[in-house]
Amino acid sequence: MTQVQQVAVLGLGGMGTPMATNILRAGLPTVVWNRSPEPARRLGEQGAEVAGSPADAVRRADVVITMVTDADAVRSIATDQGMLAAMAQGAAWAQMSTIGVTETERLARLVASERPDVVMVDAPVAGSRGPAERGQLIVLASGPEQVRDRIAPVFDAVGQRTVWVGPTGTGSRLKLVNNLLLAFVAEGLADALALGETLGLDRAATLAALHGSPLISPWATEKLERIGRDDYTAQYSLALALKDVNLALREVEAGRLPAAESLAAEWQWVVDQGLGSEDLTVVTKALSRLGEPPR
Repeated sequence: MTQVQQVAVLGLGGMGTPMATNILRAGLPTVVWNRSPEPARRLGEQGAEVAGSPADAVRRADVVITMVTDADAVRSIATDQGMLAAMAQGAAWAQMSTIGVTETERLARLVASERPDVVMVDAPVAGSRGPAERGQLIVLASGPEQVRDRIAPVFDAVGQRTVWVGPTGTGSRLKLVNNLLLAFVAEGLADALALGETLGLDRAATLAALHGSPLISPWATEKLERIGRDDYTAQYSLALALKDVNLALREVEAGRLPAAESLAAEWQWVVDQGLGSEDLTVVTKALSRLGEPPR
């Protein structure tokens, strides 16, 4: 297996920071950059090299990770802020942000046109902040086979498993499938608890009855426990979850997924109440306390 000489991590939000931390813990030389400097400064105290710009971060890196909010941020870093032009010859770019299929394919064409010597790997992750902190993400990787051994130590540092799923773009397709299922699980929890309250059931009793049910996954169990404490601090914010549902809807014709369209409209209503920065489970709170959503 090829030794990783340096990893550059661009984007140190709720996912990027724990991922960079775990890469450092794995003993891989790491340089970091973030739009706001404080997260980078904290990682610098843990041993990371802190760069002043995306271009400076990637000059000596043989693996570059981008983990930012959306496609606009990825394009800004890659083009406007000089990342792609500054990357070393033969470097691998692991694009791990969730930006959808169309934007991923657009970036792949950009790399092929402007930096054919750079290898782009489409590698979004399944998992939220908690799994990221524990190094238990699932990496949905897609891209050329020749880079897999080189990038494996980096993916092993951030995830419990890497699934290579095909050519570039396949990972982003699977990520949309994964996140749409997750959205419906979260919505199912919210609707079930709202129904219980409408029927006059005590929430604690409902939660106790659901605990251990074969219908409740470990992920859902953790979410129910947090709901029971009225803890809606973001592990996967509602605004980001809504963004991912909308990315999925963009890839199909209108009316193809009517239940997903209805969910997106309801979640937009909750975001409009000022709750977008809370965890996606805050939909439970909205249905219970803020009145009727739009139909």
